[in-house]
Amino acid sequence: MNEFEYEVDLDVRLRDIDFMGHVNNAVYATYLEQARERYFGDVLDVSLVDVGTVLVNLEIDYARPIEADESVTITLGIRELGDTSIPIEYEIRADGELAATARTVQVVADGETGESKPIPTAWRSRIESRR
Repeated sequence: MNEFEYEVDLDVRLRDIDFMGHVNNAVYATYLEQARERYFGDVLDVSLVDVGTVLVNLEIDYARPIEADESVTITLGIRELGDTSIPIEYEIRADGELAATARTVQVVADGETGESKPIPTAWRSRIESRR
């Protein structure tokens, strides 16, 4: 096991595969989104659909292609919280081998004004209890 505190297994879908026979590089961002949605549901007990967060940064470093028949696992962790931002680090593994590392930053935003607002206390407590 690695140092990340949350893990999600995902299926490679036929539509994820490009003409080269492996998972298209853009699909990696979708895999991160799926892992993030499950984390918010399982750990914070909220859905990304229902809360005011905005993705403000996405970085992916590719290590190797993911083939169609491989099992995919996303691990993620939150090392340090900002006042309004939630930086998340990820590893994408295919059949146990590192395929990519990634980082995203979610910012909590007011739905009416669009301005950033503090991370809810309950979220902060739940995130910090997993570290």
